[in-house]
Amino acid sequence: MTALEPFGARLRRAMDERGPLSVGIDPHASLLAEWGLNDDVAGLERFSRTVVEAVAGRVAVLKPQSAFFERFGARGLAVLEKAVEEARAAGALVVMDAKRGDIGSTMAAYAEAFLHQGAPLFSDALTVSPYLGYGSLKPAVDLARESGAGLFVLALTSNPEGGEVQHAVRPGDRTVGATMLAHLAAENAGQEPLGSFGAVVGATLGDLSSYDLDMGGPLLAPGIGAQGATPADLPRVFGKAVHNVVPNVSRGVLRHGPDIVALRDAAERFAEEIRAAVAAG
Repeated sequence: MTALEPFGARLRRAMDERGPLSVGIDPHASLLAEWGLNDDVAGLERFSRTVVEAVAGRVAVLKPQSAFFERFGARGLAVLEKAVEEARAAGALVVMDAKRGDIGSTMAAYAEAFLHQGAPLFSDALTVSPYLGYGSLKPAVDLARESGAGLFVLALTSNPEGGEVQHAVRPGDRTVGATMLAHLAAENAGQEPLGSFGAVVGATLGDLSSYDLDMGGPLLAPGIGAQGATPADLPRVFGKAVHNVVPNVSRGVLRHGPDIVALRDAAERFAEEIRAAVAAG
């Protein structure tokens, strides 16, 4: 296997050229209905292809949520495979939002499914859960390095329930979330212009100045749009790390479908607003 250029370097270039925006591909039943599509494989395929056609050639990142494809079984996964292939062919980086996390050979198998270049679902990066212990992610870390892919580790998520784990204080007065950020800083040490091992940090969390978010890697930031955060909030939330933030917008863009031009225009508006907010920060 010939490794790709490291994910962090590819992401930095894509963000600089296309703007720092990730668009989610979240074909849940209510959104399919809003588009006038049936909640079946045909609707799933039409939805996915429309989003890819509209924005994959223009945004830095597309982030499919695998669960919405998995619920249709093998045929849904076939649609996901095609969406990944077509998005990457159009120049977007694909972050697979699968939030995998396990131990040993099972974690290695998850890594093979999404991070091995020969896999049908090979993606540029994968979201992972470290809450069986950060060390449980080692098979994914190792394969990501080998293939030139990346990881986004759940650290400070936007869901209210996350706080009971992520803000829990460990011995030494460091929270669990801060511990994950420290692990990622170690993974990214010496990597320029951007490390390949990032964190998921919610844009809705408010002041995070007590956390060292400048850990050398990207920050995938859900919460812009329907969850209430705006591009203007980014400098306040992320401070000096704002230049490494990849805000994700899903419904804020997807609600404009199935019109391709409207989807594209919405994505471009968000990208410009985010670019301006980052520059101001």
